[in-house]
Amino acid sequence: MTSRVILISPAITAALREARFDDGCPLDGTGLRQARAAVGTLPEAVRTVSSPTVRCRETADALGLDAVDAPELAGLDAGRWRGATLAEVSEREPEALARWLSDPGSAPHGGESVSALCDRVEGWLGSAAEGRTLAVAEPEVVRAAVVRTLGAPESAFWRTDVPPLTAVEFSGRSGRWNVRLGRPLGVEVL
Repeated sequence: MTSRVILISPAITAALREARFDDGCPLDGTGLRQARAAVGTLPEAVRTVSSPTVRCRETADALGLDAVDAPELAGLDAGRWRGATLAEVSEREPEALARWLSDPGSAPHGGESVSALCDRVEGWLGSAAEGRTLAVAEPEVVRAAVVRTLGAPESAFWRTDVPPLTAVEFSGRSGRWNVRLGRPLGVEVL
């Protein structure tokens, strides 16, 4: 039997609007309205899970999903950069930021590297059970899944854009996956 995993990116937050490393920021009013407007647009699933982050949990709740926390779907640990904007990090640590953006194995912020995130997400995806799984997951988790599923180099991670409230579907069996990219959940994509 085929496994199907639908990864849903969270609705918009102030952190996403400000290009800020996630710091537990909740959905903003627009994100909450858009997620609620998408209720009923998702297929039935055998399992429903969510990243334990605030924005993913709130998105799952707003979509009417009874999701269980999946720690493997947590966002990339940005270490000391958590809560800072990309511009702030660029000003304070330009060399470290440049290294992080060009070397997937680098974690100058003291958190997790892109390579480690890709390994974590690949492991979770490989353990997907038969049937359909819906998962509300951080955009970087979706990126990691796409990169590993397609066998792309980890440097492609930064070239993969994941808009809010979009679904990326993975289907496969015996370790071979196919990808259907970026279906909006019946709402205007920002």
